[in-house]
Amino acid sequence: MKVTVVGAGAVGASCAEYIAIKNFASEVVLLDIKEGFAEGKAMDLMQTASLNGFDTKITGITNDYSKTAGSDVCVITSGIPRKPGMTREELIGINAGIVKMVSSSLIEHSPNTIIIVVSNPMDTMTYLVHKTTGLPKSKIIGMGGALDSARFKYRLAEALGAPISDVDGMVIGGHSDKGMVPLIGKAVRNSVVVSEFLSEERMDQVVQDTKVGGATLTGLLGTSAWYAPGAAVSGMVQAIACDTKKIFPCSALLDGEFGLSDLAIGVPCVLGANGIEKIVEISLTDAEKAKLAESAEGVKATNGLLEL
Repeated sequence: MKVTVVGAGAVGASCAEYIAIKNFASEVVLLDIKEGFAEGKAMDLMQTASLNGFDTKITGITNDYSKTAGSDVCVITSGIPRKPGMTREELIGINAGIVKMVSSSLIEHSPNTIIIVVSNPMDTMTYLVHKTTGLPKSKIIGMGGALDSARFKYRLAEALGAPISDVDGMVIGGHSDKGMVPLIGKAVRNSVVVSEFLSEERMDQVVQDTKVGGATLTGLLGTSAWYAPGAAVSGMVQAIACDTKKIFPCSALLDGEFGLSDLAIGVPCVLGANGIEKIVEISLTDAEKAKLAESAEGVKATNGLLEL
């Protein structure tokens, strides 16, 4: 199993670290355009191998896509990160050009790869890769829902005063502050719906805190978060590499599912060796359907800014 991560910044390096530590890949290639940057990150990470007990080889490369040849999974994190007060949508002009170039370069050397898109605005960048590469739709996956759901579970555990292992929940919809649809009505603590424990007001607060999870961190850090995004990617890559058939909310290209078409948006997906093996059409309440439809309109509006 060979995994390439494009972009050796904080998010990309965290992806490489978590993938290596889980020890399911034989090699992780970390690629960046900045001379020596990926090589330095790779060397630093490899010096943790004996301390963290992994045998995955991490290789750093400066802008030479031939070294990514034969990659089973490629992760695109490259692009400019958010700054305080900036929306994910404001990144589209710069990041679209970067993502288009990166995806075509990767496929040139790994035509059968599975691509995971992290760059923002994530749903629109995922849609761009679908429209410009010709890869099967099952092999192009946007990361956002996995991250948003992890943030949702963090807020649920906080509100419940429960260990995170006792909590489960899912966020679908667009990967944006307004577009996320945390499914609070389906969230559980050890199979008991959280409404048994929390007031309506507290549940609403959990939903709102989840939706601004990225913006909250950007305000605190001065840039986008990286630990949780890296962990989200590593979980998805592991599901593909180990063919676990685990369900993640992912940005997938829809063709009638949930009544939506011609856009990539967060929905429950079974991930395995073939990428997205199945889109799971869960039942939604009328309110949840309305929120998902509204989110889809927002994503389509952002997609309309692309120059395809």
